[in-house]
Amino acid sequence: MCWILLNTRIYSTVKSLSMSKFFLTTSIAYVNGAPHLGYALEMVQADAMARFRRQAGDDVFFLTGTDEHGAKIARAAEAAGITPRELVDKNAEEFRRLKDALALSWDDFIRTSDEARHWPNVVTVWSKLVEAGDIYKKTYKGLYCVGHEAFVTEKDLVDGICRDHNAAPEAIEEENYFFRLSKYADEVKKRIESGELQIIPQGRAKEIVNFINQGMEDISFSRPRKDLSWGVPVPNDDTQTVYVWCDALVNYLFPQGQWPADVHCIGKDILRFHALYWPAMLLSAKLPLPKKLFVHGHITAEGQKMSKTLGNVVDPFALVEKYGADAVRYYLLREIPPTDDGDFSVAKFEARYTADLANGLGNFAARTAALASRAGVTAAAKPEAAVTEAIAKAREVVAVKMGEYAFHEAVAAVWDLITFANQYMNEKKPWDKSVSDADKIVAIGNGLVLLEAIADLLVPFLPNTSAKIKAGETGMLFPRIA
Repeated sequence: MCWILLNTRIYSTVKSLSMSKFFLTTSIAYVNGAPHLGYALEMVQADAMARFRRQAGDDVFFLTGTDEHGAKIARAAEAAGITPRELVDKNAEEFRRLKDALALSWDDFIRTSDEARHWPNVVTVWSKLVEAGDIYKKTYKGLYCVGHEAFVTEKDLVDGICRDHNAAPEAIEEENYFFRLSKYADEVKKRIESGELQIIPQGRAKEIVNFINQGMEDISFSRPRKDLSWGVPVPNDDTQTVYVWCDALVNYLFPQGQWPADVHCIGKDILRFHALYWPAMLLSAKLPLPKKLFVHGHITAEGQKMSKTLGNVVDPFALVEKYGADAVRYYLLREIPPTDDGDFSVAKFEARYTADLANGLGNFAARTAALASRAGVTAAAKPEAAVTEAIAKAREVVAVKMGEYAFHEAVAAVWDLITFANQYMNEKKPWDKSVSDADKIVAIGNGLVLLEAIADLLVPFLPNTSAKIKAGETGMLFPRIA
């Protein structure tokens, strides 16, 4: 029996035995193309959450993966002269490479084309929806946007064109299975308004509630297999293919014993699917809802939306190769507002790199470690009050801001401590011949206390840099940009 059929009593027992469980997911990336910087943002945000919670002692499970079915995949493969399987295998590996490239710490990577690990849960969920009387078949005529992999309405279009994909949808008439979304919309709304399903930021919750208030229709849950053979066959009807909602979204149920998710980390463009369709499916299947949806914005490139047509898509691998993983992580977490759109430019990136990483953190770490090595000094056993107060303040602010998912403010708090540390050393001048040996030892010892605290605070944000500092490798953390 598939694990998701476990009854709610067992869910409650598991939860009570592991009060520190923290299950975090990203959305799963669509593999019709290579990873871009926007997806890297989501991965780095989620990784910072996961690392912070692990550091706090929680039992964290971090899930990510790839969405590999649908018409876009089939068409992209056909255009490339290869099979869909060949295409998804190739591109899924590119997304896997992000783990090492960006120092990510996910625990599992689910692929929706995995017939052994993913398909059984799709079949189980579909069967639960059928048992609830919430799947039915009908002939449907509508506008289908291949870019969205979804049927759209006239109100989603501007002059008959999809705003997101700059293309007209296709008029399609076909017989599909439908899910009774209309049956559960009011209950989903109630869960959102009560806070049982929390959506961050609050404005996104209002957006979904307003959408529900417009009135909900049932949604298509399958496509004819003659038109779309690349996907999971509908149970007991091999003339139909399971549609994206009951395929991709079900990935979150894979890790045994983890559900419900504490946080789904998603982009604003897929809010409706996660805040309405997914909770409705879970209600029908009699499964718990996720606790929180954290919704981030998008990255623009020098003020313009990233587009392959414009040629301004930023390759995260190229950035990492030139500047290093932690520099990319730092920019994404510090410069991009967590829940709003943010801009990327090479000029902004290099300005942050030079001022904050090379001159700020790098300079403090290198000179403090060098002074300690030459003088044979270790960290002060009893740091000065101003030092302990600055460290305590940074820790408190980081904890509060991470609880609010305000990554940029949490990182800024660490850099406030780095600024304090640099100012402290500049004031004490332990390299100056006019300073007594005793005062030098005190200053360097306090500098080492600050460096240790900074390394510890950096774990969720700049894990490679944190590890280097702890290992004493402080000589060239962030080389000058040539």
